[in-house]
Amino acid sequence: MSEREIGLVGLGTMGAALALNIAEKGFGIAVWNRTHSVTEAFVAGAGDLAGRITGADSQEALVAALKRPRAIILMVPAGEAVDAQIAALRPLLDDDDLIIDAGNANFHDTNHRAEEAGDLPFLGIGVSGGEEGARHGPSIMGGGTRAVWDRVAPVLTAIAADYEGEPCAAWLGEAGAGHFVKAVHNGIEYADMQMIAEVYGLMRDGLGMEAGAIADVFAGWNEGPLASFLIEISAKVAGSTDAATGGPLLDVIADAAGQKGTGRWTAIEAQHLAAPVPVIEAAVVARNLSSRREERRAAEALFGAGPQAIDAEELPVNRMEEALIAGKILCYAQGFGMIGAASDQFGWDLPLPTIAKIWRAGCIIRSDMLDDMAAALGDDPGRNLMMAPYFADWLKRTHGALRKVVALAAERGVAVPALGAGLAYFDAMRTARGTANMIQGQRDFFGLHGFERLDDGKSGQHGPWAQG
Repeated sequence: MSEREIGLVGLGTMGAALALNIAEKGFGIAVWNRTHSVTEAFVAGAGDLAGRITGADSQEALVAALKRPRAIILMVPAGEAVDAQIAALRPLLDDDDLIIDAGNANFHDTNHRAEEAGDLPFLGIGVSGGEEGARHGPSIMGGGTRAVWDRVAPVLTAIAADYEGEPCAAWLGEAGAGHFVKAVHNGIEYADMQMIAEVYGLMRDGLGMEAGAIADVFAGWNEGPLASFLIEISAKVAGSTDAATGGPLLDVIADAAGQKGTGRWTAIEAQHLAAPVPVIEAAVVARNLSSRREERRAAEALFGAGPQAIDAEELPVNRMEEALIAGKILCYAQGFGMIGAASDQFGWDLPLPTIAKIWRAGCIIRSDMLDDMAAALGDDPGRNLMMAPYFADWLKRTHGALRKVVALAAERGVAVPALGAGLAYFDAMRTARGTANMIQGQRDFFGLHGFERLDDGKSGQHGPWAQG
């Protein structure tokens, strides 16, 4: 049997889909799963692609099936499982053989693994798009040594999504750069989904709209500036019928959102970087609150139901669309700002226009707007995206709608934490003279931390209380 061009460990949902994608693009692949019956079932079900797949019954057999220098993709759960696989494989490999962690790793772990690898080839890549993306074309965010990336780039770019002839795969920087960008992608994903859910709540609880009518609204928005994968699937979810009850599927789905941690990592790391991402943070908090269903029921019994009816004339559908446009721009501006802060902090020189480009297809947050973001970031990567002329014009036209939607939601008791956080960010960013002078005065009063004067620019100054 001919030697295979690449190996893969872990045939879970994502690993199996990625392996079939690789085989379909014409590359020979050897696969191994800890449970060999899973490997056998995978090869047996590969159909016409089985001829390009070798199912190994051990890690030694996997390594033996590969061309030198070898490259092995790990598609195992983040954390200890990755370290265990690296420890098991390294003694079987030559010094120029490559291990690629393509799971949802914390970028700090990837940094540590790259440091431990030393001169041994290692990549940490973020893969976005879910099972469908892994099977037919994900967005791939590469981190590690550029020369090592170039070794496997023909495979990774071939299996990636395609946007108008450009592969949605790129090397972004050293060590954990790829996994960091993937985490921010997921943070933006949390925020985008939360804002859509908030507008859904306004339609359902405020306007009293049925799921089918809400589906029609989302479908209409997907033909305009909000055109995106998430808006598209929101229309499909809202329009789906439950087979058991015959009613809308949404009406039987529990209102408690799960999470795998990447959005939380983004919020935590943003604090370390002093990078404001309030929309992402609000989305993480909202998911945490969603799990407290019994506590929320008790609070409703104590305080009364929150959402109150809203007249359609008070909240036209196009106003919600404009509010969502504004919220989306502000959220993405924060996300790209955080990536820029990390680039400076870690010396990665992360290419913001390239990141926007590889998010245009394949990944969960793919949208038409990202093409314009790529262009704006290409013009001036260091500028806050909200102040790029194209997006500044959009915000000038839509921030009034965002303000009215958030205000009306607050008045009627409909929770819109992510949209509200976007509005607060916008107002803070466009206020030249803020209120932190009071905070500095307070800090100096109780701790003599000092402050800077506006009139002469002197720092380390103190108020009269320092004399007592």
